[in-house]
Formats: sequence, structure tokens, C-alpha cells
Amino acid sequence: MVNRIVLVGRAVKDAELRYTGAGAAVTRFRIAVDRPFTNQQGQRETDFIDVVCWRKLAETVGAYVRKGRLVGVDGRLQIRSYDDQNGIRRIAAEVVADRVAFLEPRPKGTDEGGPTPEAGDEFAGEGAEDLPAADETPF
Repeated sequence: MVNRIVLVGRAVKDAELRYTGAGAAVTRFRIAVDRPFTNQQGQRETDFIDVVCWRKLAETVGAYVRKGRLVGVDGRLQIRSYDDQNGIRRIAAEVVADRVAFLEPRPKGTDEGGPTPEAGDEFAGEGAEDLPAADETPF
């Protein structure tokens, strides 16, 4: 069986880095991906897709993914369920990233301090065998 997703889109807002109770870094962000066809009005519709990164990849992405930045994401689709604050069962679909690529140069005049990823830089995460349980995620 195969569960593989490759996306290219723009970050909707800055990536958010947090840590689990066990100290594992986790970053969440959302990208906007245009559909490859137009609707009846001749406009392209956009999907907003949640992405999750773990450990070292999470720290890199959390430091450099900013609103509007074009990124490539390679990962797998994960469907999970959880109970919200009101005890209602919810289902969430998200992409767990194995790799994230920065697809354009950072904007001129931005100084994020130190070396930063440039167009074409790609970062890979570790294996998923020791990822925290869904209820350990700090979001």
C-alpha cells in the first residue's frame, strides 16, 4: 500500500513551533494550494491543507516558514480523531511531512539572523517509528 502526498503551495501564516511534554519538537502550518482547473466562473479554487513536521525538521520549518513563502511538501496523509473541549468527536486530516523544500529566495531586505534556507534548499525529517501519540501533540 502507498500513502504519499506531494504538494506545492504558499504558507497561509507563519509556522508555529511547539514541544510535546516529552520534549519532541512539532510544527504546524497551513499551505494554500490552487486546484489545477477552473470553476464555472473561470476562477481557480484553493485548498487549504494542514501540514505537521516533527523533530529537527519541525525546528527548521518553525524557524523559516513565514506567511506567503512558497514551499514544497513531501509526506503522507494522516487522518486522526480527537475529542474537542466540549467532548464532541472531531476528525482532522493533515499531511505529516517527511521533507520540506523552500522553492523561492527569501524576500529582499529580510534578515532572519544567521544562514537561512534559500530557493531549492530541502530539509528531511527523521523516521516515523518513534513519533508521539496523537494525544501528546501540543495543539
